[in-house]
Amino acid sequence: MKVTRRQFFKICTASLGGSSLALMGYAPTEALAEIRNFKLERTTETRNTCPYCSVGCGLLMYSMGDKAKNAKSTIIHIEGDPDHPVNRGTLCPKGAGLLDFVHSPSRLKYPEVREAGTSEWKRISWDDAFTRIAKLMKADRDSNFVAKTADGLTVNRWLSTGFLAASASSNESGYLTQKIVRNLGILAFDNQARV
Repeated sequence: MKVTRRQFFKICTASLGGSSLALMGYAPTEALAEIRNFKLERTTETRNTCPYCSVGCGLLMYSMGDKAKNAKSTIIHIEGDPDHPVNRGTLCPKGAGLLDFVHSPSRLKYPEVREAGTSEWKRISWDDAFTRIAKLMKADRDSNFVAKTADGLTVNRWLSTGFLAASASSNESGYLTQKIVRNLGILAFDNQARV
């Protein structure tokens, strides 16, 4: 077999390249057969606000699920929202660990109440929780509402109850909360968020 100089270099290059790839563990049939999907390819993106502090950083939460009836989707990834004006995609260590918070087995997911004189918490429904809160607020307002001062000046205030709006509140929900709280006569009101 007669080999030219050019053919000799082609043979050497091919054998050197093939042996190098084989040493690195490259097998063309397996490598070409593998299809890598993007991690968030079939997820649903939801924008939210971080619940931890008053900064109000924006979040992108990705959930996986087929959205069928009676099927629950699961949050698989949380990251900072790059379009949010507050954090521009960055998160503090607490915000970066939100996925652990969401999937924590000790996370409270349902309302509970501890009756007076007992040491145990019992689970109640959301309807019972809202009804209980409304009844207790009404009873407190009825007994502590001040319509007029001793001088006869109309003040319409309720001083025995305060209200704190959540850090996840937007400007709009903060405004509505302010209107509702002021209409009830509550003076002690604060909004934790800087959103």
